[in-house]
Amino acid sequence: MAITTVADGLVGRAVAFQEIPIVDVGALVDGSDPQRVAKALGHAAATVGFVYVRNHGVPAELRAAMMAEAERFFAQPLETKNALHIRNSKIHRGYFSLFEENTDPGLTADLKEGLDIGRELGPDDPEVRRGLPLHGPNQWPTDLPGFRTTTDAYFAAMRSLAETLMRGFALALDLTPDFFADKIDQPCASLRLLHYPPQEGQIEAQTMGCGAHTDYGCLTILAQDANGGLQVRNSAGEWIAAPPVPDTFVINLGDQMARWTNGRFQATPHRVINTSGRERYSMPFFFDPNWDALIEALPGTVPSGEAPKFAPVLAGPYLQSRFDDTFAYRKTEAAKA
Repeated sequence: MAITTVADGLVGRAVAFQEIPIVDVGALVDGSDPQRVAKALGHAAATVGFVYVRNHGVPAELRAAMMAEAERFFAQPLETKNALHIRNSKIHRGYFSLFEENTDPGLTADLKEGLDIGRELGPDDPEVRRGLPLHGPNQWPTDLPGFRTTTDAYFAAMRSLAETLMRGFALALDLTPDFFADKIDQPCASLRLLHYPPQEGQIEAQTMGCGAHTDYGCLTILAQDANGGLQVRNSAGEWIAAPPVPDTFVINLGDQMARWTNGRFQATPHRVINTSGRERYSMPFFFDPNWDALIEALPGTVPSGEAPKFAPVLAGPYLQSRFDDTFAYRKTEAAKA
């Protein structure tokens, strides 16, 4: 195996992963003690912005099957994958190749390829008929039997878990458990399958797998393979390794949750550097609010006499603006317009 070295400042400090809390969410999933779980989730959200969750109710077999489908998809020839290129979609669905996304525009172009899959909506869906951006059909592989069936099942499981976690975060904010329900019932949700090729030689900041960024929406549910590479920046500015923990998902909060909570909950910068010498696969599920959801400081989050830290935004347009900033093809399309 070729020797890989990493430039100064790119190594995640090898600390006990308990620095990113592990929360058993079983009592939230089954409803037996949601307040206890909510307290733990709220503490993690306010101090770290990341948390591992176990006893989440998603079958291990389903997760393994989806990971296998991701590997199968990326093993196809580039020509086959490019037939589903994201530029073919008016709603940001499909395949993108290496260096096409730039999550840290001031520094990197990401050494990863991906496939974006959202809620499958037909032409008669009310949101599609409204002409909402990011709403409509996916681009599906035609020569991978079983791919869509597995993906649909996994997407549904991720959406259900996300809705459950949102009930927990509502309780953590001293809100009713269904406070977010009408703001996430038509979510801008997407499953992203990612492949990071191995890196050899000296790894520099300009060629890391995924540049430093915060996620754009509400919360992310991440499944990662055994090869690691995820790093999270703590409040001291140190990069902390976030290795895989068996039978857990990694949950992190995005910009819109930070805005909703007036900064009480953290949208924490993170990045990926694949130093394993092997192929790395991960599957983030981005759960973002309805297109028209107003993201403004929630009740009780702004201290008396102070102004909110963030201006109100609509969830969908904010999300779309972040895609415009980070995807090369969208810059090209904008220049043509």
